[in-house]
Amino acid sequence: MSEATRKKTAFSEVQCTRHLSATEDALYVIGGKWTLRIMIAILSGHNRFNDLQRTLKGISARVLSNELKDLELNDLVERIVLADQKPVVVEYVPTEHSKSLKDIIAALADWGVKHKKKITTRR
Repeated sequence: MSEATRKKTAFSEVQCTRHLSATEDALYVIGGKWTLRIMIAILSGHNRFNDLQRTLKGISARVLSNELKDLELNDLVERIVLADQKPVVVEYVPTEHSKSLKDIIAALADWGVKHKKKITTRR
């Protein structure tokens, strides 16, 4: 690798490999079409299934159900059944672990706003 190329790179080869592996792991969990949208809704206080479905326009009940199961398996949401209520109420609440996504979501949203502005002002 030439000196000029080395100065342009952000990461060493070992760092690049580690970042690629870690990023692939993260995207495996949150990279689905609906995953971050669901987490944003849940972190914003939408905790019941029908409320989530109304908030997330275009998601089917089956897809939402499957996504919530995956989020529960990955310790991002906790499914709480309130059996003492009639009818029985099921809520999906964020776990402590999922709260670590807040900064990532904020950074993505900030980047998205800046990117959209850059692209739309270019025309």
